[in-house]
Amino acid sequence: MLLTVTMTATVMTAWLGPVSSVRAQSATAGAVVAQQGVASAQQVTVQPAAADKARTYPQAMADWTSWIKDNAYALDSIEPEKMEFGSGTIAKKEFDDLQMLKPLLQSKRIVYLGESTHGAAQFNSVKTRLIQFLHQEMGYNILAFESGLGDVAAAQGKLTSGTVEAAMKQSIFPVWWTEETLPLFQYMKDTQSQKQPLRMAGFDMQDYKFKVEDWLHDEALVKEFNEAEKQLREAGDDLKAYQKVKPNAIKTFEKVKQQVKPSAERLKKAYPDEPHIVKLMERALKVQIDVINEYNELSIRGQVDATQGKYDTMLQSFAWRDKMMAANLVWLAEEVYPTEKIIVWAHNDHIRKAHSEVEGTPFTVKFMGELMPEDYKKYSYVLGLYMASGETADNGGNKKDVVKFEPGSMESILSASNQPYTFVDLRYQREARGNSWMFEPVTTYSWGSMPESMNVREQYDGILLIDKVKAPKYVK
Repeated sequence: MLLTVTMTATVMTAWLGPVSSVRAQSATAGAVVAQQGVASAQQVTVQPAAADKARTYPQAMADWTSWIKDNAYALDSIEPEKMEFGSGTIAKKEFDDLQMLKPLLQSKRIVYLGESTHGAAQFNSVKTRLIQFLHQEMGYNILAFESGLGDVAAAQGKLTSGTVEAAMKQSIFPVWWTEETLPLFQYMKDTQSQKQPLRMAGFDMQDYKFKVEDWLHDEALVKEFNEAEKQLREAGDDLKAYQKVKPNAIKTFEKVKQQVKPSAERLKKAYPDEPHIVKLMERALKVQIDVINEYNELSIRGQVDATQGKYDTMLQSFAWRDKMMAANLVWLAEEVYPTEKIIVWAHNDHIRKAHSEVEGTPFTVKFMGELMPEDYKKYSYVLGLYMASGETADNGGNKKDVVKFEPGSMESILSASNQPYTFVDLRYQREARGNSWMFEPVTTYSWGSMPESMNVREQYDGILLIDKVKAPKYVK
């Protein structure tokens, strides 16, 4: 069952403090004819200026190109930074090229870092560098992944005692098990001894690998739990088989959930690096009960219907997942980290502000970013990552070329910067001839190959374009 959640004023003031708002204002123009001796306004003839004439599409693209060259920012590097020996921090000068982000994010509690594909090495690298900057320079201490809530909590709980590779594989989905992601986990591990460490969390409801035997000392219940998990896996996509084992699985998960608070001390001992492990484990089990009760059956039905050319049920399962992710993210922000600023790592689709209005996407439902409460949207900054060329990989690791973009697409406009890494703010722009592209529908490319049409300013607050990407080096 989904939770209905809203942000309280108390929580908002706890982390935000005084806020100075930045509002974009639309330019207005007018003419006043008030002159003695003039019989009427009809006697005055005003010739239109050249700038007032309609322009052709090629002329518009030329204006956009000129504007990008004057207004976009180039990043010096996308590679993660190294900590100074003995200091435990990164030299401030290493982030000189990112200082333009500070005024944009000054009042923002959540910064979303998106990606148009899960299979680009450069996305993993640049997001790691941005996270280092946001943590060290701006006090964002929580990194929330599009990965299992319980899995990430368990990995955080053992972060300092294991290897960074083990922490990566325990926490996030395999699409991000790459050599380019390992520096992020090394950075997190290195910060755990600091006064304000960077801690990770998960907000997804998919998958769970955490072991109840790490803290649950009732051997009979551990055996019952593992057997229930096995039966769910073996049922697979067989709807009747799933419905048969589902009631018993729910009862077993409920019994384990009831043991969380009585096992608080054992949980803290098993996961010493996660101070909120009791809350997180209880929530993780509650989410899994909801998944077993509702989502799994919906997903199975969706797959069956899809073989018959019916996709409504599958779309419902996608919407269910994102509703749960939104509920989990708000729960983390209010119940677990009410005074912390949060970084979110997820696909562009999940974080954009009006996903259901995108033309060309096969997933025509409201996703997480669109479902967040209005206060969260107001105090968030959504950064979409895109690529202009190169090679990417799908979720199975299969490589494919990034398609050649069309003239007038967002990728072509940003590429006019002639820089390898281009950032442009959308949120605080006033509409002008040179940036009209961000106020009207343009083509963008999801996964580097699927053309979509959207008003990018209604979807994102900023865009980061990587000129050329490569497929990641996966850690098997």
